[in-house]
Amino acid sequence: MQSNDQKPPMTSTYSIVGYEPETEKLGVAAQSKFLAIGSIVPYIKWNVGAVATQAQINPTYGPSTLQLLERGNDPEEIVETLTALDSGSVLRQVGIVDAEGRSATYTGEQCIEWAGGICGENYAAQGNLLVNGRTIEEMVKTFKTEEGSLADRLLSSLFAAEEAGGDRRGKQSASLLVYKEGGGYGGFTNKYIDLRVDDSEKPIEDLADLLELFKLYYVESDVEHTPLEGDTLCEVQMLLSDLGYYKGEPSCVFDEKFRQALIDFYHQEDFEQRYPGENTIPQDILQYLRERAHIMEGS
Repeated sequence: MQSNDQKPPMTSTYSIVGYEPETEKLGVAAQSKFLAIGSIVPYIKWNVGAVATQAQINPTYGPSTLQLLERGNDPEEIVETLTALDSGSVLRQVGIVDAEGRSATYTGEQCIEWAGGICGENYAAQGNLLVNGRTIEEMVKTFKTEEGSLADRLLSSLFAAEEAGGDRRGKQSASLLVYKEGGGYGGFTNKYIDLRVDDSEKPIEDLADLLELFKLYYVESDVEHTPLEGDTLCEVQMLLSDLGYYKGEPSCVFDEKFRQALIDFYHQEDFEQRYPGENTIPQDILQYLRERAHIMEGS
């Protein structure tokens, strides 16, 4: 474990590391008065574990933790190993959750108050340079009681932390990283969600907006699907015509020309991950189509 005697600035941050046993997802969410916090705090390897390293950050904590988890060490043992090898450990903060839900959180005694963490089954929450300890308490409470996906729960935890006090210096950046098996684009990798707001006056709100866009483009949700027949078929055909995907006069007939226009729309608007086949259209995609056509009409 390397330790740099030159002391970089303390990164005032609060973060939460979480595991969702039902889906085997692992995630980390963080917020800080620091530029691009998502570039240095979270580390995840699917089926191994997730880490948040912060305060006076030692970036080697991330990959070192994942290596030790793969070797079978539990999170508490890893904290002891990392800090024993690091002469600057009194300035570090780290949260760890493994793929069995075991967790640990560590706060060095020289981290700037308020500083501390809480961990339990499937989560580890920690922060430094905070307004108060309620910031962490509310983050944990929300994570444990919130409904929805792991990403939704992690994001809601950031909102709760900010509402309870948050970072003493203010707000600047926020991030959300989630891994699940085959969750990457096209199913080729396990990196499912990787969203960052690097510099903003309202980073958590902007992160929430990005998550909604992510769901629209990539997530097969339980949103209602409408059959492409009758009035809906006619409307979609006309909307595709307005946007230039359907060529010629709309016929309200599901023919080869309409099928190709539909495929072109899904691909060119980056909805290929949401394509349900030819017989239905998801309600949120239909609403997007209506809004796009309305914008084109007004331009």
